[in-house]
Amino acid sequence: MTDMTTLDKRLTVEEIAGRLKNGMTIGIGGWATRRKPMALVRAIARSNLKDLTIVSYGGPDVGILAAAGKIRKLIFAFVSLDHYPLEPHFRNARQAGALQILELDEGMLHWGLRAAAMRMPFLPTRIGIGTDLLKQPELSNRVTSPFADGEEFVALPALKLDAALLHVHRSDARGNVLTLSPDPFFDELFARAADATYVTAEKIVPTAELNLPANARYNLVERALITGVAEQKFGAHPTSAAPDYQLDLKHLKIYTESAASPEAWAAYRASFVDVPSAAYLAAAGGEEAVSTLPKPFY
Repeated sequence: MTDMTTLDKRLTVEEIAGRLKNGMTIGIGGWATRRKPMALVRAIARSNLKDLTIVSYGGPDVGILAAAGKIRKLIFAFVSLDHYPLEPHFRNARQAGALQILELDEGMLHWGLRAAAMRMPFLPTRIGIGTDLLKQPELSNRVTSPFADGEEFVALPALKLDAALLHVHRSDARGNVLTLSPDPFFDELFARAADATYVTAEKIVPTAELNLPANARYNLVERALITGVAEQKFGAHPTSAAPDYQLDLKHLKIYTESAASPEAWAAYRASFVDVPSAAYLAAAGGEEAVSTLPKPFY
């Protein structure tokens, strides 16, 4: 008989950060300001981790890790706060030459994750042909169709991840996860491309609460792909985790202003990064304020 206690994958945010290693390639799920695992990002910023390669459709996850000096290399399609088109801490780091860069377009990043998810070394694509993206050494390889057309394609390398970090709405202790947003984007591919996938969940519930017919379409990936799960209410704030809560535009303004100077960043970090989750939530306005944020316009 299987020992059911071995299926308990619950960890704390700090324990997840403690399982990561210097130099890892880490994929961060979500999309710009939607469903970013920000509690995990802040835990990494507080840690001694360094020399990370980050793969992301980036938002404040990239910005905070760049400002904290954690990123050696960034693989990205964009780094945006949506209402603030260019993430300011990313801008500072990029302009200072502080990051090694592999810049892709959205489709290329998708295709690289899909190649890794399929355990393929690359996938052929027409994306990027005729652009300066292909001047980057990582994108210099070509493959020729073996069929009569003989067309030449870009050989898009697989974006293999050591770890993926995701935020979901519900999970049980075994790692069955539900993403209730209408826009799961590429979180499934991040999980399939990674050797280990760690998630934060708004709420960990009994399995029976997940096993409803209406929930089948919200199941992100099979639980075998989930290595660990931490219950972290408001774990995506200040990004959104709709329908549970919306994007916090007021906080994003405060965050954006923190990129104005090293002193401004130090003040933001002291209030919102180098603090326990309860203190973070209190500084962000409290549970009621976050729970009732209005739906933003895009």
